[in-house]
Amino acid sequence: MSTFKNSRPEAKQAHDTATPPNLVQFMLRHWRVSPTRANPARHLANHKARRAALSALFPRELVVIPTGERKVRANDQFYPFRAGSDFFYLTGCHEPDCVLVLDPRNKGPKGHKAVLFGEPNPGKTDASFFTDRINGELWEGPRPGLPELQVLTGVDECLPLSELEAYLEAAKKRAPKGYRLLRDYAPRCARALSGTDQDGNKARDLELANALSELRLIKDAQEVAELSAVIKSTKRGFEDVICALKTAKTERELETTFWARARQEGNDVGYGTIAAAGAHACTLHWKKNDGKLRPKDLLLLDAGVEGHSLYTADITRTLPIGGKFSKEQLAIYSLVLKAQKAAIKAVRPGNDFMEPNRVAMEVLALGLEELGLLPMSAATALLPENQFYKRYTLHNVSHMLGLDVHDCAQARQETYKYGKLQPGMVLTVEPGLYFQPDDLTVPAKYRGIGVRIEDDILVTAKGCRNLSAAIPSEPGEVEAWMRSVS
Repeated sequence: MSTFKNSRPEAKQAHDTATPPNLVQFMLRHWRVSPTRANPARHLANHKARRAALSALFPRELVVIPTGERKVRANDQFYPFRAGSDFFYLTGCHEPDCVLVLDPRNKGPKGHKAVLFGEPNPGKTDASFFTDRINGELWEGPRPGLPELQVLTGVDECLPLSELEAYLEAAKKRAPKGYRLLRDYAPRCARALSGTDQDGNKARDLELANALSELRLIKDAQEVAELSAVIKSTKRGFEDVICALKTAKTERELETTFWARARQEGNDVGYGTIAAAGAHACTLHWKKNDGKLRPKDLLLLDAGVEGHSLYTADITRTLPIGGKFSKEQLAIYSLVLKAQKAAIKAVRPGNDFMEPNRVAMEVLALGLEELGLLPMSAATALLPENQFYKRYTLHNVSHMLGLDVHDCAQARQETYKYGKLQPGMVLTVEPGLYFQPDDLTVPAKYRGIGVRIEDDILVTAKGCRNLSAAIPSEPGEVEAWMRSVS
């Protein structure tokens, strides 16, 4: 087995027994040799094109992108591994511990040799297949070896992880313009490149992270198709939750109902499901999901299915648990929906990324004033030095969406937050109003009401397309939807 291990080395447990040599010899014999089956990644051409785009940004430099390692949950139990988003974007590979190296070619000023380092699979020729409880095939199931990884990813070469450190040391010396590392995924890569995890290369490494996020800002047709598919799955998950409302007693039941759909049709949920009933909806990232469901309350359901290709939806709907909005709930819901519609209209190429937020905040502030819920005028609340409306809404209305729910997080602010919207970008539009149960600036009848409405929006050449428009959001349609699927 490789000596390169990101995960904690397997330790003998109190319940383990020794493996006698005779058993090892017996286990290594008389296994049918199965033919090697290897298939290219489903969108191999896209992954290759992305590697080429990254290569063009850093000619004559060594570029290192690890996927990350499995994390210990408790003792010898690991969280399910999820590939690093940048690594997957470039390779289509789900395997843990792998490292993609773009090695500047020896000839010519541009171009890289793509080398993937992974854990070899000796099959049943090595006792580890039954003695290694972390990687062994009889414990964890079949996994690809190096030949399969090379076919999967289409890289130029695939090498064992045991050779990574020596390879990086040599490659660093033949890279005329130095190296760049995607940090915080594999400390051993940093040590192999620099001798320490803390070094003077951080600024260059940050530029690599910036570049990867900025490449991911513009989605290609395949990525838009992946997002459209998980949005459809998410709608079905929401309908499962609506059906469950008929008998469910707690938020946790709704969370697990949605999770079942995510696991049946995708990889997992894209982020922790928020199933916030009643005043819990006023906690923006409510994750405990341990509250009771009451017919007169609202349910704020913020959830998304993550597909097998790791793209995630991010949808929020606020549903009347009893099937019908009260007068006060409807007033707040209608204002949030009005703000969302105005913000979506502002999603156009050439507009500032923050323009939808500015539009939504103005609609919310004016609406709060009309409802008598602002202790000052909307004009005063909207002044940059005040922003008093944030007491009731707090968050901006948009973030990028893709392989991560908060996608492209390492992009530079001048390219993202203060940049211009461009065709191919996918962002959320999600205004909300939250009236805390102890907020004395709000009339008692509104306290404890929290409403958020969120859709996933693709910027097009002439405007935008709501990828989640098929999920009802008009209040009457929401009530009819709940009747039709329950």
